[in-house]
Amino acid sequence: MYNKYFKHQKGITGLETAIILIAFVVVAAVFAYTALSAGLFSTQKAQEAVYSGLKEAQSTLELRGPVVATGDTTDDVVTQISFVVSNALGGQSVDFTEPTANTTANNGIAAPASTNKIVIKYIDAAQTVTDLYWQATPLGTNDGDELLDANEKFQIVIGDASDTANGGNLMSALGTDLNINTTFSLEILTPAGAVMVIERTTPARIETKMNLY
Repeated sequence: MYNKYFKHQKGITGLETAIILIAFVVVAAVFAYTALSAGLFSTQKAQEAVYSGLKEAQSTLELRGPVVATGDTTDDVVTQISFVVSNALGGQSVDFTEPTANTTANNGIAAPASTNKIVIKYIDAAQTVTDLYWQATPLGTNDGDELLDANEKFQIVIGDASDTANGGNLMSALGTDLNINTTFSLEILTPAGAVMVIERTTPARIETKMNLY
């Protein structure tokens, strides 16, 4: 009777069990490695994004004080704009090597072969002018070079005050003069970091010196 009922029973050996267990372990290890690699890759990308954002923030400029315009009261136009900038967050140095004046054209635009890293762009409802001629003067404590370091301030002057000066004034650079009740923007583009945008409106009367709010 015993042989009759149990003659078809079969079992598995220890070797077969070991092979099955090894297969499960290998598959689990592959999945674990894949998940770990994906996690490390995501962490690395997140770290790169954080460092990139921090670098951009540390290379961003900050406006310090008012925007001052110099006006020609005879023609009722703005000939020069000046303002003061510093490093936001006391971050990385920004190269303020001045553009080369276009002494031949004397048109208020940087010379074609100029090596300036900072580009200042003018925009209003009538026009867009790129790479204006400007000059930078350190204010207060500074190390005497053209790098805007932490805790330093540079005064930026766009356009010379006189048409006869090398480089030309703002009136020379613009196809349509900047006169009364005109809203305009200045974009200061740095090699790295966010673009600094200054938007102002000229008053109803042009004076020799104007604080633009």
